[in-house]
Amino acid sequence: MKSLIRNASVAAAALAVGLTATAIARADDKPTLAFVVNGASDFWKAAEAGVKKAQGELPDYNLELKYPEQSSVAIQQRLMDDLVTAGVKGIMVSAVDPKTSTDGLNKIASQTALFTTDSDAPQTKRVAYIGSSNVDAGKQAAEIAKKAMPNGGKCLGFVGLLGADNAKERIQGMKDGLAGTKIELVDVRGDDIDQARAKKNVEDALVASPDVTCMVGFYSYNTPRIYEALRDAGKLGQITVVGFDDDPITLGGVKEGTVAATVVQQPFEWAYQGMKLMAAYLKGDKSGIPAGNLIIIPTKIIGKDDVDAYAANLKAMAGK
Repeated sequence: MKSLIRNASVAAAALAVGLTATAIARADDKPTLAFVVNGASDFWKAAEAGVKKAQGELPDYNLELKYPEQSSVAIQQRLMDDLVTAGVKGIMVSAVDPKTSTDGLNKIASQTALFTTDSDAPQTKRVAYIGSSNVDAGKQAAEIAKKAMPNGGKCLGFVGLLGADNAKERIQGMKDGLAGTKIELVDVRGDDIDQARAKKNVEDALVASPDVTCMVGFYSYNTPRIYEALRDAGKLGQITVVGFDDDPITLGGVKEGTVAATVVQQPFEWAYQGMKLMAAYLKGDKSGIPAGNLIIIPTKIIGKDDVDAYAANLKAMAGK
């Protein structure tokens, strides 16, 4: 989602590329559409590929994918404000914290076409959401746990942004899926998309909560940090690990059996379909916006039997 966080220089380079693209957009008068993510993570590489594919089919537009300098409501808002000032015609955003940024998102929606992805902001004036059903994804995580832990146990979760809708919905979905079983999700620890803190949360839990028999990584990089902490503590295979997304470390753990399975999303499709949806919308074609304004791209469980084929498909999508 390997190093999972882009370092500052890479993030800065990505921003610089985006700013250059904006300048080009002004020069050639093509409208620009932007896909704004919630933090610098390799999870979004698939979305980059989706934007690239959409660009090939939308020659009349300039398409950009933007990384905020860090995962912060204020920094993400400033990035979107800058995009609006530069004349961007549409923004698709994974909001860092929708509940605390309603006013800011509505400000953007009043100035340009605003769509959401990954983590919805349903209380805003966004046009539509395209992404996963995070509740369903949480229920799939529960299915993994139930299959791996037929005798029950205690699970501890780890996530980036506790206030984000995608986190809340995944957590609630897992709790709903575990209802009536002997498995309990006892707590979830947040890290604000800080890689070092994410690993330390796991390390601290191994000391403070020795009765925990299951760990859940709700964000793409959380499962790799769980894997590394367990490996360093000599406890791989002793604690059930339930994953989200398709970081190479996560998929490697699934293949070797140290990660029970992982729930994968389709950020490639969010970006590819989303950019095309925005372009059509700006041309007056609203046929792609369903009643309810939700476009759900299904999640699925990848286990040991599926992981090789899935990894090969990822490489094919990335053009490798």
